[in-house]
Amino acid sequence: MTSRTDDIRLGADIGGTFTDIALDVRGTMFSTKVLTNYAAPEQAILDGIAIVIHDAGISPSEIGIIIHGTTLATNALIERRGAKTALITTEGFRDVIEMRTENRFEQYDLSLQLPTPLIPREDRFTVKGRIGAEGQELQPLDEAALEEIADRIAAGGFGSVAIGFIHAYANPDHERRAREILSGKLSIPISISAEVSPQMREFERFNTVCANAYVRPQMADYLARLQTRLKDMGADCPVFMIHSGGGLISVETASEFPVRLVESGPAGGAIFAADIARRFGLEKVVSYDMGGTTAKICLIEDYAPRTARTFEVARTYRFSKGSGMPISIPVIEMIEIGAGGGSIAWVDAMGRIQTGPESAGSEPGPACYGRGGKRPAITDADLVLGKLDPHNFAGGAIRLDTAASEQAILRDVGERLSLDAMSTAFGICEVVDENMANAARVHAVENGKNISDNLMIAFGGAAPLHAARLCEKLGIDRCIVPRGAGVGSAIGFLKAPFGYEALASKLTRLSRFKPAEVNTLLADLKASAESFVRTGASGRIVCEITAFMRYAGQGWEIPVPLADEPFGDDAVAKLKALFEENYQRFFGRAIEGLDGLEIEIVTWSVKATDIRPAVARHDLTTGKKTSEPTTTRSVFDPVSGAQRSYGILERDTLCAGDRVAGPAVIVERETSTVVTTSFDAVIQSDGAILLIRKGSQA
Repeated sequence: MTSRTDDIRLGADIGGTFTDIALDVRGTMFSTKVLTNYAAPEQAILDGIAIVIHDAGISPSEIGIIIHGTTLATNALIERRGAKTALITTEGFRDVIEMRTENRFEQYDLSLQLPTPLIPREDRFTVKGRIGAEGQELQPLDEAALEEIADRIAAGGFGSVAIGFIHAYANPDHERRAREILSGKLSIPISISAEVSPQMREFERFNTVCANAYVRPQMADYLARLQTRLKDMGADCPVFMIHSGGGLISVETASEFPVRLVESGPAGGAIFAADIARRFGLEKVVSYDMGGTTAKICLIEDYAPRTARTFEVARTYRFSKGSGMPISIPVIEMIEIGAGGGSIAWVDAMGRIQTGPESAGSEPGPACYGRGGKRPAITDADLVLGKLDPHNFAGGAIRLDTAASEQAILRDVGERLSLDAMSTAFGICEVVDENMANAARVHAVENGKNISDNLMIAFGGAAPLHAARLCEKLGIDRCIVPRGAGVGSAIGFLKAPFGYEALASKLTRLSRFKPAEVNTLLADLKASAESFVRTGASGRIVCEITAFMRYAGQGWEIPVPLADEPFGDDAVAKLKALFEENYQRFFGRAIEGLDGLEIEIVTWSVKATDIRPAVARHDLTTGKKTSEPTTTRSVFDPVSGAQRSYGILERDTLCAGDRVAGPAVIVERETSTVVTTSFDAVIQSDGAILLIRKGSQA
């Protein structure tokens, strides 16, 4: 048997429609897309691995490492397919996850719909015992009551337990003792908030530990099955998971804290885009990731995606912050909308075309797949418009039925609006593209940025089909479609560092700052973060220290990056200066002239990562040699509003420096890049496609 080697790495990304596989064999990439198997998600990974190792001419035993990301945890939360979970909390706080923050995210909506709590009221149990905000015990834990609760949980058929006590972030002793008592009587997983999300704000913390407990049995079972079947296949190599913050963690950690995987797939895409930005020296980038189920947009500055400490899943209102389920974990910050290739098109009560968030997924899929889907999806519209070749979709693995797409589009949308199939398909795609453009504008404005200042990096199976039109709407002059764009997130997994972010909330005013205590706290956080990283990395580790600070009385805080060194006697003056500098960067000026206005630190963060190899730098080229298409196809052109003859070129036949004049379609196995009449395309030295707006100074 051939022994495995660490220079053969495989990334596997399970999406809502497709499972993407990317195999890097000593610098040569092999990739494929297979339809996601909902009943047995690991089967799609095994099927994809079989394809790429056959193409590469290697055996499963030669794979040195597998890096995996998945939307399974996200889908379980959205679709409410998790375990029957019990919540144990402090007496008097039973309804925190239902009362939320009492914020009305749509102030004038009389029919406001709040997300239903993951855990119904009858499955929430309370116990006496109280920890104060400073971490002091105010009331001892009622251990006898916990014994009785354990008996009720054992008799109730529960599959998981979440424990969330008030101020457990400041002192976890009560939560740990409660877990110890319950473990003596229960054989089901128990999650405590002090380990899952040791941060202030009880609603977010309780909701996060509930989400972790809710998906934990399902994810642990899936990951165990995956490892077993990989070994049976002959791939007896380490398996690591990518988490929402963009780093790699062990399968064991992922099984214990599966809520950290909620945004793992999109995180891989952001890392992929950041790697492309670093390769070409691009400091301002917007990544655009459109797959089969959703589209994600992320701002990348100085070669790093923006990050946050909390995000929402399952929003009941698409763009309304506060309408979803808050998850309080480190995450790459992006905006996500239900606009993938499988998103369903429909007509609302006002006669307007709408798309998503409902998706046809892989089962039954869009109407053109011929797998039982009858409702029109965005892929159906793209097919009718001529963007896709029905005989060469997914490298010919899936034959598309154009007549079925036309029928579905007319029945559900066109006939209601008295439009023909072509006009209806154009309307569907315009709505999709405008929704994504609006999402990008909103995301940029919320971060104080101008979206048109950025270069776009487009990837995912559907993004290259829509990228040029999206750039037209956003005023963006340049867009890169990288090589391997169709499986971009899976390739991003291979670029991800081993990394983990440890957090701890400890409210401290600068007037009462004690350097020795804080140094001890940070040392503990560094030890915790580095221990996770050491499960997969043996080289040098670097730590990023961040203090989340605010003026006393403010509701939210800003991140203040700090040097990785112990605090000394001048710590207060340095922290004050750094806070005011960052506050001015965020809001234009620091607050001055108010006597006694205190500055306080709310949360400390330590992010540990291993050092990744430097990437080879490339210069963008505008091309000199014009490449003429050998064939053409009729494609609906959004600029002229009519069908035009588009040149069709195979990506593999193009060389660095070749320039393709739009309109054209550049075809490859996992996707196609539509070059509208407003753009030309130039092949770069690394094989990437650069779309350049005609007449621009790019």
